[in-house]
Amino acid sequence: MLVAIGILASRLMGLVRERVFAHYLGNAAAAAVFKAALRIPNFLQNLFGEGVLSGSFIPVYAQLLGKKDSEEADRVAGAVFGLLALVTGLTVAAGMFATPMFVEVIAPGFHGEERALAVRLVRIIFPGTGLLVLSAWCLGILNSHRRFLLSYLAPVVWNVVMIATLLGAGGRYGEEKLAEILAYSVGVGSFLQFAVQLPTVLRLLGRFRPALSLANASVRQVLRNFGPVVLGRGVVQFSAWVDTAFASLISSRALSSLLYAQTVYLIPVSLFGMAVSAAELPEMARATGEGEADAHVKLRTRIDGGARRIAFWVVPSAAAFLFVGDLVSAALLQTGRFDAADSRYLWYLLMGAAVGLVASTVGRLYASAFYALKDPKTPLRYAVLRVALGTAKAYVLALWLPDWLGVPRELGAAFLTLSSGIVAWLETSLLRRKLMQRLGPVGLPAGLLPRLWLAAGVAGFVGLGIKLGLARWLGPMPGVTAEWGGHLLVPPHLNPVVALIAVALPFGAVYFALAAALGIPEAGAVFRKVGRRLKVVR
Repeated sequence: MLVAIGILASRLMGLVRERVFAHYLGNAAAAAVFKAALRIPNFLQNLFGEGVLSGSFIPVYAQLLGKKDSEEADRVAGAVFGLLALVTGLTVAAGMFATPMFVEVIAPGFHGEERALAVRLVRIIFPGTGLLVLSAWCLGILNSHRRFLLSYLAPVVWNVVMIATLLGAGGRYGEEKLAEILAYSVGVGSFLQFAVQLPTVLRLLGRFRPALSLANASVRQVLRNFGPVVLGRGVVQFSAWVDTAFASLISSRALSSLLYAQTVYLIPVSLFGMAVSAAELPEMARATGEGEADAHVKLRTRIDGGARRIAFWVVPSAAAFLFVGDLVSAALLQTGRFDAADSRYLWYLLMGAAVGLVASTVGRLYASAFYALKDPKTPLRYAVLRVALGTAKAYVLALWLPDWLGVPRELGAAFLTLSSGIVAWLETSLLRRKLMQRLGPVGLPAGLLPRLWLAAGVAGFVGLGIKLGLARWLGPMPGVTAEWGGHLLVPPHLNPVVALIAVALPFGAVYFALAAALGIPEAGAVFRKVGRRLKVVR
């Protein structure tokens, strides 16, 4: 719950940031350049940050805490910090030197002024990204001590700095100058995100001594885990680079819309998949220190419960993207230079993402189980397979299929998200099969997903019917029918937030009611909690 609260607050502020960003920059060329520039140094954060430390550092550190060996745990924390700071510093220096090459690789569609702006922005942003890596080290310490709230609330500070910068400078400067000012605010926000966690971390550690020594056996275990996890994250980042590169070849609008879409569909992934996986990883790591039979029972119990919770909340999220994704996009982002046609286009990308949403979230939990078992190589192998197939599929679907079908080329961005969703199911299925070989029957029980999708599908049609009824009553949203496909399933001429609320409330009520009627325990638990609170209010 604490992880979910922190992630929810962070994601909500992220949405506010994206909405303000969309207001001032929309889908203009500067918006696409800034988002691509932010993606390049973020490669460093994702390569050495939270995901890698979760798979290499937390299992070792949390197990030492479970054994009450706090002195050894402190030594490991200090050594990991020292080594991480050294590697990050060297990588930041090399990255700033090689920025033109990175821009050419990440966004080959940029030329002339767009490319020059991207190089300037990356060099401004890069140093702050190193601080975000150290912030991820703080998160690893806090999570292992079960201090979940602060670690996931810290990114709120990063978002607040960017929002304040946009509000203060937006409208006063041109697009390129505003993008540069915003890049400087990224560094300020990165420092503050690290600084707000550090005092609590130092209190938890007791004796903190940064070191560069590899003499400690536990530190060497972290490094043995570190290599495969870094490679695994590198493979995932390669997949993100492929999508960004292909989108830049389609158009600037496709690139910026793809990155907007990732912000939106990562909300349920983070809120449910990341929250459950982050909370379960330290506990699964502690369990592995017990006898093998007991450890396997506890691991199965935690994986099963986590997978059920994830699926219960993510399936309706995917259905919402499929049926009323235009209302979701409009409520979150439609303002200023981001108009109704942009919301409509973003819906197509969310449709593709919805296909693999459940797989992406449950797959995070399965990968965390392997990290707890100190086996990072299995997730790495399947990530390599996923990316290899995904790259080939993305090339065919995004760059070749639209022309073959005779549809607008910009729809290739929607095929990018669809391709990622398809291969996510392959990776998750392979991870689960391997877990079953080691632990026995584990994961989502047979028949659960069909029942959840039945409830979510009926709820989706109800929401779609309400949207169409409002559109007939109030008229269509201006600007939507101006583009291809806009005359189909048109949204109503109504404030987007009001329209989403009008659809989301009956959508949610139908989903929960049908899920409870189909015998899904999580739905019954929600109704019981609501009933108890209503009694207290009365």
